[in-house]
Amino acid sequence: MAPPVEGGDAALLPEFPRGPLDAYRARASFSWKELALFTEGEDMLRFKKTIFSALENDPLFARSAGADLSLEKYRELNFLRCKRIFEYDFLSIEDMFKSPLKVPALIQCLGMYDSSLAVKYLLHSLVFGSAVYSSGSERHLTYIQKIFSMEIFGCFALTELSHGSNTKAIRTTAHYDPATKEFIIHSPDFEAAKFWVGNMGKTATHAVVFAKLHVPGDQCHGLHSFIVQIRDPKTLLPMPGVMVGDMGKKLGQNGLDNGFAMFHKVRVPRQSLLNRMGDVTPEGTYVSPFKDVRQRFGVSLGGLSSGRVSILSLAVVNLKLALAIALRFSATRRQFGPTEEEEIAVLEYPMQQCRLLPYLAAAYALDYFSKSLFLDLVEFQRGLASGDRSARQAELGREIHALASASKPLASWTAQQGIQECREACGGHGYLAMNRLGVLRDDNDPNCTYEGDNNVLLQQTSNYLLGLLAHRVQDGACFRSPLKSVDFLDAYPSILDQKFEVSSVADCLDSAVALAAYKWLVCYLLRETYQKLNQEKRSGSSDFEARNNCQVSHGRPLALAFLELTVVQRFHEHVHQPCVPPSLRAVLGRLSALYALWSLSRHAALLYRAERRRSCPGRRDRSS
Repeated sequence: MAPPVEGGDAALLPEFPRGPLDAYRARASFSWKELALFTEGEDMLRFKKTIFSALENDPLFARSAGADLSLEKYRELNFLRCKRIFEYDFLSIEDMFKSPLKVPALIQCLGMYDSSLAVKYLLHSLVFGSAVYSSGSERHLTYIQKIFSMEIFGCFALTELSHGSNTKAIRTTAHYDPATKEFIIHSPDFEAAKFWVGNMGKTATHAVVFAKLHVPGDQCHGLHSFIVQIRDPKTLLPMPGVMVGDMGKKLGQNGLDNGFAMFHKVRVPRQSLLNRMGDVTPEGTYVSPFKDVRQRFGVSLGGLSSGRVSILSLAVVNLKLALAIALRFSATRRQFGPTEEEEIAVLEYPMQQCRLLPYLAAAYALDYFSKSLFLDLVEFQRGLASGDRSARQAELGREIHALASASKPLASWTAQQGIQECREACGGHGYLAMNRLGVLRDDNDPNCTYEGDNNVLLQQTSNYLLGLLAHRVQDGACFRSPLKSVDFLDAYPSILDQKFEVSSVADCLDSAVALAAYKWLVCYLLRETYQKLNQEKRSGSSDFEARNNCQVSHGRPLALAFLELTVVQRFHEHVHQPCVPPSLRAVLGRLSALYALWSLSRHAALLYRAERRRSCPGRRDRSS
């Protein structure tokens, strides 16, 4: 185990070595150490320092400048590094329960070193491990210890060659045989092959496999998850009936072995079924604590929220790294000036600030949001583990699903755009491989696709909001949710009557102003989307066609605006709490206002169109 960092602030936050950034650091209106302590906390800073110190001093993590590893060597090395992380035991199972925020902190530290390492660790310990913990029961607890001792190595096998987002159409089957008390896992054809599964290509020994559960009489009870051994842990040779392989080189994250698998009548014990949502008796009778099939299906896919929240955190890491590179370069790179003899740093130019500083504010806001959403997810998973089947627990799951489904697109797209802006803001030097911007861009890119295509995921969030409004219209129900993210919608008729009355630019430097505008925008988009949906149905469109026709101009911006509002709201409350040190209130307030106004500015056309329609009630846009 790596020794913890001892000593005071000097050891924890040592002074930077003298260099060309000294002048800028001397001009700061706040203490960077105080900011680090406020945003992270001393315990978390020590935890991160312990991790970084261990990696810095371990030859296994040394990098050879300019060395290009072969695909096989890179993946082998990445697995050995992942194994070493578990040997260091930075985070025990007990620590995970006691200090849950150390989980994303460890993943972020690994992501700063190499995205492939972070994702490999994440998929094994959090996605695979969380699926076993939250979907299984006491009979599966033995797997948890094996996961953290790396006696087994896991992956999460949901996606198939022909079906990803449409999980209800997954075709892998699991037929129960009461004579042998086994499930028979089978892939009916190549289109049902599990595909793009991280860790499956070379190293996974076990998989959480999603399949349609059938009991005698060929009665299907829908999608359920099973622990299936796919390789021998000692030889890594495939188990009988399992065809498993690697998908080859990708655009990025090539240290991660994505793979495919097909199952030919593979028999697994009855106990392999992760049975928290439903079980099969030895005789072959299906039993479930959930009478609502939709609720059972939603809970069975709860592991996807863990992955999406983790991707949010990884995207923030990529954005942080790119910004550190671009901002430091911009503070030292000099170009033009008021005289021929004097050149100024490009960071002094308003255009450079406009390009980079909003992404800096976004990094702070999204970083805080990712931590708070992770804690919300921990609360939900603890409820599952304790057997909580209350209405609040079910609603908490739906709300987290809606937030996670939109947060992944927002964070991954923000990082994607921000990294590219950083690359261009560094000019020709930004194109050098040594600065990592190209690697960051390529490694971040899959965040936009895996665990759900971004545009498809946004439909989950807009559908959640539309469902709440429909419930309000039909039954007079209030807008209420456990995390209170939708509670403001209860006043949506009066919010829509409000007008923007700020008289000066200075007044906008309080993020409360942008918050009020955001609430109006979300209420407007929700009403317009609901009306558009009903209009489509009245014109003869099926529910499927109606929802499709609402996505581009209505559902998509609704979901993004709602999530942006939620991020702005949480960050605003965070930086305006009484415990904020007085010396940090101004800079944190500016960061909060900058992120809120910058995000809101991207909806300027919508705000203009909405105001035009309010001024001219009889006028309708063609898009409606």
